[in-house]
Amino acid sequence: MKIAFIAMSGIRAENEKLVAAGLTMPGVVERSKVVASLPSLSLLTLAGMTPEPHALSYHEIDDLKKADCLPMDVDLVAISSLTAQIDDAYQIADRYRAKGITVVMGGLHVSALPEEALQHCDAVIVGEGEMTWAQLVEDADAGALDHIYRPPAGEYFDLKDAPMPRFDLLAPRAYNRITVQTSRGCPHRCDFCASSILLTPFYRVKPVEKVIAEIRQIKAIWDKPFIEFADDNSFAARPHYKALMRALKQERVKWFTEADISIANDLELLDLMREAGCRQVLVGLESPTGGGLDGVELKRNWKLKQLPDYEAAVRRIQSRGITVNGCFILGLDGHTPTVFDEVYRFVEQSGLFDVQVTVLTPFPGTPLYERLRTEGRLLDERAWRKCTLFDVNFEPANMSVEELEDGFLQLVQRLYDPDFTDARRRRFIEMCHARDDEDWSAALVRDAG
Repeated sequence: MKIAFIAMSGIRAENEKLVAAGLTMPGVVERSKVVASLPSLSLLTLAGMTPEPHALSYHEIDDLKKADCLPMDVDLVAISSLTAQIDDAYQIADRYRAKGITVVMGGLHVSALPEEALQHCDAVIVGEGEMTWAQLVEDADAGALDHIYRPPAGEYFDLKDAPMPRFDLLAPRAYNRITVQTSRGCPHRCDFCASSILLTPFYRVKPVEKVIAEIRQIKAIWDKPFIEFADDNSFAARPHYKALMRALKQERVKWFTEADISIANDLELLDLMREAGCRQVLVGLESPTGGGLDGVELKRNWKLKQLPDYEAAVRRIQSRGITVNGCFILGLDGHTPTVFDEVYRFVEQSGLFDVQVTVLTPFPGTPLYERLRTEGRLLDERAWRKCTLFDVNFEPANMSVEELEDGFLQLVQRLYDPDFTDARRRRFIEMCHARDDEDWSAALVRDAG
């Protein structure tokens, strides 16, 4: 068979004020643009599991106007999409099916709403695709495709069996960051997070030798690649990651990852991260106030317990020459209109090198979505196009929709003011200079763009 893997990409926002003022401001969606430009590691991984003699191709589409460029001389199409682009993905799936081409869909949205997706495709993959892809390909080749492919109850994919992703399917010049997964899952359970909840309740790591093999495969294709670890929470298994850092140091690559604030408590780990090439770590701080954090993490209210150490933790991480991209979610139930000033004040006082702000977003399949739906607070239960992280689709608890939208936009304008950004980055450079790390700090600023 000829199999085309199609990833929906790009960023968007429905809020006209944000489009007009916010999305044109340097830095406001800097991190989102990076995410949108990353190749789909899930599709490349499935491609790596596809046996010969099937012929494979990989494609990305960020605008339906470009759909005419997609191949039609194929037997099977596998489409993956985030929620905000899912309606566009359905239109593309409909076009293929109208031509008699078999369509398979997967991803977090499809895993949450498989019956919805089946209105537009022949089969869906629910959960971890590695568990069922080989069987799906075999069934499709034999003309005996089932409608739903999901792992047996209670069984999860062992990352020691992870295939080598088909990085060779990518056009090298189209990407400046390449993704590698080193772990799956998260020890925490936040009510707004879908990925770990929908895929696995367990935290699992990929063997060090497999991670290094993927890094070397990437280096064989790209000269001096920048690696993005596609993890929900790197470093949760400390001994494993310290071993990975020591091995990664020998590869001489630069990389970025996501982790929780607890890494600030392990100075040995921070030193190993820096020596292994870590340029930046994205940390979900979510809120600078206890009212905002209370109840966000559903197991042990873990994030609320970390709040007293937030500022000191940011400084400890950055003191080792690793920049922090602190992420905040606006519109949490404990937030009042004062939160916008409180976020700005925290960013200023902590000296965060980078900051990312988003609007609380009820993605399907999350505890947040179900809670807001039950409480009658969703503005539209199927407003998938508003699942952008920038649009409001719910009634906030302690402010109006308009107050959240206007406060968010004004905060964005203040946070990404060039003078404010430059002042924070100068503080970081001065700190590195004091540690005789001037060359390192200059490289970090250059990498951050």
